[in-house]
Amino acid sequence: MFDASATRLRRRYRSLFLSDLHLGARGCRAAEILDFLSSVEAETIYLVGDILDVWHPGRVHWGGLQDAIWTELGARAGTGTRVVYLPGNHDAPLREIATGRFDRFELADSLTHVAADGTRYLVLHGDQVDARIFRFHVMTRIGSRLDAALRAVDHALRGLRPRAKRGIFEWAICGVNALMMVGNGFEKRLAAMAVATGHEGVICGHFHKAALRQSGPITYANCGDWVDSRTALVETFEGALQLVEWRPEAETAPARQGLMEEVDA
Repeated sequence: MFDASATRLRRRYRSLFLSDLHLGARGCRAAEILDFLSSVEAETIYLVGDILDVWHPGRVHWGGLQDAIWTELGARAGTGTRVVYLPGNHDAPLREIATGRFDRFELADSLTHVAADGTRYLVLHGDQVDARIFRFHVMTRIGSRLDAALRAVDHALRGLRPRAKRGIFEWAICGVNALMMVGNGFEKRLAAMAVATGHEGVICGHFHKAALRQSGPITYANCGDWVDSRTALVETFEGALQLVEWRPEAETAPARQGLMEEVDA
């Protein structure tokens, strides 16, 4: 059982945005997600879609670590943290729940987050602006099967070359995501949606590509993911957004439990 150290100093933020954990999928980095959660506190946690991977094909990869993540998030909600779940394409069935609650969490397809400095951000997973063909659930299933197959092959190959830091198929998956994002006009459509609904920024996930930049008149922020990039978005108590990257103990100095660094995107 995972035991988060009670003596670890947690960084405190006004808001934490996490997307694309893909709990239940082969590529999910559950141990690192749990380690990261043990290092941060926030008044509000936004789960920006694809937290559960409902569409994952074949065997579901779920165990004690995944249970611990879900328990930790529920415990935060139970002790006063506002936890909001915004479903994505891999957990789309949650959008059919009419009560506005899921487990201990608030449930919404999209919402407005007002930062400490008054900036209004549209928060949503992002698949809502996919090209029409990519909105069909069959495309999500095909994509899930392709991803799982590539990662299974890559996992086998990495067993033959354990010193490799990253597999060739992980690079291929990232490249495909990047190409889809460019060709799909994803960022421009989200920016237009934010402007049309009276927001100054948009916060999303979906394409596993962490970003924080100006996109025309609005601020575009993508949380990244916890399959490849291990990134999250945080808001300080002054209202500033920051992208952070988590590096586990094995990639840092031996005396460190982990490293959370602000990253440029």
